[in-house]
Amino acid sequence: MARKEKSAGSVRGVCPAAGRSGSRSEKSEMNEVYLQELLEQVSRGETAAGDALEELKELPYKDLGFANVDHHRAIRTGFPEVIFSQGKKPEQIRDIFRELMGRGRTIMATRSTPRDYAVVREVIPEAVYYDTARIIAVQAEENEAREPIGSVTVVSAGTADIPVAEEAAVTAELLGNEVNRIYDVGVAGIHRLLDRLGEIREADVLICVAGMEGALASVLGGLVDAPVIAVPTSMGYGANLGGLSALLSMLNSCANGVSVVNIDNGFGGAYFASVINRKGK
Repeated sequence: MARKEKSAGSVRGVCPAAGRSGSRSEKSEMNEVYLQELLEQVSRGETAAGDALEELKELPYKDLGFANVDHHRAIRTGFPEVIFSQGKKPEQIRDIFRELMGRGRTIMATRSTPRDYAVVREVIPEAVYYDTARIIAVQAEENEAREPIGSVTVVSAGTADIPVAEEAAVTAELLGNEVNRIYDVGVAGIHRLLDRLGEIREADVLICVAGMEGALASVLGGLVDAPVIAVPTSMGYGANLGGLSALLSMLNSCANGVSVVNIDNGFGGAYFASVINRKGK
């Protein structure tokens, strides 16, 4: 896993609303606060309508020909668009990254390969590759200084589930959570889980990653008072059916407070956990 690198520096620019230089993360971030300020400046006559229009032209999206990059998503949902790399050419991933840069937001791409990363890093040297999680990311400097929105503990049943667990853990960190990892504590050795129960119960949200029969999610759901987000994995022998057995077990859990995302979808589990923590603040 690549280690986090400090950004090479803020992108400098001019905010049309004020006519002064400043970092884009401070003055050009496309969020509700910025939009309200810009509109109020137009209302007070401090900013020309034409200047404001130029600033807002790329809302809600930018057409790159092969992709419509959604600059409006963070305003609607609280989190910016995330790139799903699988099925995309490395050059397309690079161009989407480049379009998203300079807006003061954390950018990430899931299901990425080392080849994808090499192409992205040619134009964005501060990008980091998390190889186990298969995530490329550029984290906004201001996000690193913020207080966590909440705590997430990622629990995996087995070592073979760690790639999916790491996708969840890295995603949760990039979305602003404090993350704890507890791996290889499945039901075949339940004492391993019980030894960490005090630590597990401290989390605001739990993400349970398990293949085989997926029983760990039900066990956790019966032991904690926090939401449990179950992530079935495709790890297992033939009758596991590529994760279907774990998925069905989790969906049929008799424990309350367990929700389930799709097979191998560590990103989806972490995103849901982040929504819970953000809304709970």
